[in-house]
Amino acid sequence: MRTRHPVADVDVEVVRALAEAAATADGHPSLGDSVWRDLHEPGDDTGLFLAFDGDEPIGALHAMPRPAGLATVGVVVHPDHRVAGAGAALLEAAVEFLADLGARHVVLWAFGADERSDAFAAAEGFAPERELWEMRVPLPVDEQPAWPSGIATRPFVPGQDDAEWLAVNNRAFANDPDQGGWTEADLRQREAEAWFDPAGFLVAIDDRGMAGFCWTKTHPPAPPLEPVALGEIYVIGVDPDRQGTGLGRALVVGGLTSLQARGNPVGMLFVDGSNTPATTLYRALGFDVTRVDRAYGRDFA
Repeated sequence: MRTRHPVADVDVEVVRALAEAAATADGHPSLGDSVWRDLHEPGDDTGLFLAFDGDEPIGALHAMPRPAGLATVGVVVHPDHRVAGAGAALLEAAVEFLADLGARHVVLWAFGADERSDAFAAAEGFAPERELWEMRVPLPVDEQPAWPSGIATRPFVPGQDDAEWLAVNNRAFANDPDQGGWTEADLRQREAEAWFDPAGFLVAIDDRGMAGFCWTKTHPPAPPLEPVALGEIYVIGVDPDRQGTGLGRALVVGGLTSLQARGNPVGMLFVDGSNTPATTLYRALGFDVTRVDRAYGRDFA
């Protein structure tokens, strides 16, 4: 077991190779975008743990403290070494590291969660807390956006719309641990991503200002896992004062229409499995659940 703190570029390449091997075997990623963003520009409190069999890297764990005593971890183990106890050893080291930093609760994410991940989490003292569903729909959908009266739409303008978008986003996701509480730095980081395209960032405006938005991104084909391009509804939100007007459905359809026009034959998104109004809407538009990601939580003693 080796701890990387601070994280070096060569360490990130080790993680990337492990993640690619795991994705090939599993058919889905093991680590999320937030992990890669943090590893691209690791903070002073970023923890990276690597497990080896001799000189061969067989597993990696990324640990990131968050505000209010929370922390998240993501782990990947090479498919040829998943019975060697590497995942448990990595998690034990990360828990000790995070406890020393003052964390009181840690969340472990498992992508493509199944009985194996449930058993692993339970054995390490973690209990299921939350599910994110990946849902997909063939494009185009058989519907046009029906905008509420008084709504106009246009692309997001970086530098002009930032403050107002942050205010609407943080009101819409006030109780969401991932999307709520965004800062200007968070938005700037996304705007600097290679995939960012303001033309795919739709904002809805009424006489009081920004009423909602649908931010999309495109994923080029990545055979063999993803043979066709995917169009993702990255974040969609409606200001709480405008909910119940039909704006949410119109934004979803508008985003999907934009994605299809840009050459994406499949639309996809992630949604909290407990958000019944949203999942009901998506199912009504033809979406099906294609993957379940599960968060397991554990309090520190």
